[in-house]
Amino acid sequence: MSLDVSPALLEQAERGEVDEKEFVDCVRTSLPYAWEMISSLVAQLKVDGGEFADNQVPPPSEKERGQLLRALASDAIRGALQRHFGVRLAFQNCHRVAVFPLDPAVDGALGDFTSLRSQVLNQSPELRDC
Repeated sequence: MSLDVSPALLEQAERGEVDEKEFVDCVRTSLPYAWEMISSLVAQLKVDGGEFADNQVPPPSEKERGQLLRALASDAIRGALQRHFGVRLAFQNCHRVAVFPLDPAVDGALGDFTSLRSQVLNQSPELRDC
């Protein structure tokens, strides 16, 4: 299961509309490792500036790796996180998450990060089964 959905949030969905703030809070509590990873990268980007901030450290276990995969593979979760934090998210392999500002000036860096070339160069035997 991707998210620990409260009965109240489920009821909202059954009625037709889901409050995005409540959904984001559900993501925060359900996927704490992914939330902390993205939060810390957003903070790093704000402090350091630059075109993006990224993580290159593999998660400590499959549980945490699964949280990142669930957060970034779901269009709804990923979109809600991007809107909440005011960033664009990019993802390589099983752990390399990057946050980019919503500034068109970094579109080139985002394009480089998400390119086929970068994906190929970011491969290693250790990450084959991640």
